[in-house]
Amino acid sequence: MAETVAGLSTCPPSPNCVCSDAQQGEHFVEPIRFEGDSAKAWAAVQAAVKAIPRTRIVRLGPDFLRAESRSAIMGFVDDLELQLRAPEKIIAVRSASRVGWSDMGVNRSRVESLRAAMLVAGFGR
Repeated sequence: MAETVAGLSTCPPSPNCVCSDAQQGEHFVEPIRFEGDSAKAWAAVQAAVKAIPRTRIVRLGPDFLRAESRSAIMGFVDDLELQLRAPEKIIAVRSASRVGWSDMGVNRSRVESLRAAMLVAGFGR
């Protein structure tokens, strides 16, 4: 597993990872910003993760979530990490493939789907 910084693992050199804590351009993705109650936003993002096909939450705490998503065809596992940063009104996010080099945009798409789900749930901004 990659080194942990501020609760989220860092991205490897390969382009098959996105992270809101990344400094590198190709790896960077905006955190999920929310309005309103942080506990309710955290519950909403957990529900959104549970709705992702072939995904299971493997670690859940009051401000950190780790999930595993399996690809539909080959069954490869991707890791999803979320960290609630209530004072900043953000959910920091990282999504990365465990193997290979390219992910054909799957990890970035996963994060954007979560962002869209938060908007639909009334928590996005």
